Amino acid sequence: MDRSGRNGLDRDLFISLPERGYYLGSDFPSFRRYSGLFGLINFPDKDLPYFYPMEKKLILQDIFIYPIKSLGGIRLAEGQVEERGFRYDRRWMLVDETGRFVSQREFAKLALLQVEVGEDSLFVFHKADPNKRLQIPLDRAEGKELLVTIWDDEVTGKVVNEESGKWFSEFLGFKVDLVVMPESSKRAVDPRYAVNEESVSFADGMPYLFIGQSSLDDLNSRLENPVPMDRFRPNLVFSGGEPFLEDQLRKVQIGGVTFQLIKPCARCVMTTVDQKTGEKGKEPLKTLSSYRTVNNKVMFGQNAVALNLGSVNIGDELIPLS
Repeated sequence: MDRSGRNGLDRDLFISLPERGYYLGSDFPSFRRYSGLFGLINFPDKDLPYFYPMEKKLILQDIFIYPIKSLGGIRLAEGQVEERGFRYDRRWMLVDETGRFVSQREFAKLALLQVEVGEDSLFVFHKADPNKRLQIPLDRAEGKELLVTIWDDEVTGKVVNEESGKWFSEFLGFKVDLVVMPESSKRAVDPRYAVNEESVSFADGMPYLFIGQSSLDDLNSRLENPVPMDRFRPNLVFSGGEPFLEDQLRKVQIGGVTFQLIKPCARCVMTTVDQKTGEKGKEPLKTLSSYRTVNNKVMFGQNAVALNLGSVNIGDELIPLS
């Protein structure tokens, strides 16, 4: 497309950037007359603002939480936004006898365990045999406090109870405990990425993860066997926009909550675990690495923090602010 613009807009208003949108041209004041038609985001490698047509609305499509780290996720209609992550997201975790976290990276069979949130309890069950079921109190932990390790972080966790530890130990075949993160326990977000000295749950490092549905669609177009979004364990999935638009967004508003997208999420072998069968393969990491590798890390999705508390709902518009 040439500089004549589209929809009859001023000739100098837009400079074409094929397949990516349009950069603001020399006639900036005239843009105000079209402010209802376009939305503004920053494009990181340019000094000029980046615009995209608002007919391509960004809509919050999915909200997910993962109450017990590395177990099955739950899709919500509404998410309560807290500093550490959505309410109940990764507030529980399995640890071995040294206090180190246990995950699907080493024990893929954890994918076979699904979690539900009840009125006053968590329920864990085997996907293939729902009768193998464990009830966990939401607000009560009876065991001792201990230091637990998530990557390079050490933080205080509290053992839930002996019954839970025994149930998970029998499933895995070695001794583990289920711990919960007390409200008094603070695990700081890496200072390089924190905005307001945020804290985080037992998640790998950041409170929230955004992925655009178009990004998964792009990946699946390259795969012989498409994969579902659950391979990537996002918290917020939005529809609309081009593939990997999340890489360009910096600050967005959803409902009354503002999120700041901080950095890309490096992916690991956990993406190769089929969440229905617990079987591990090579995809999608093999294909993803062929076009999404930066500094020897495979990137997919954007980590984020919430700048205020509140709630978000499926169907809310995601509005780029900067």
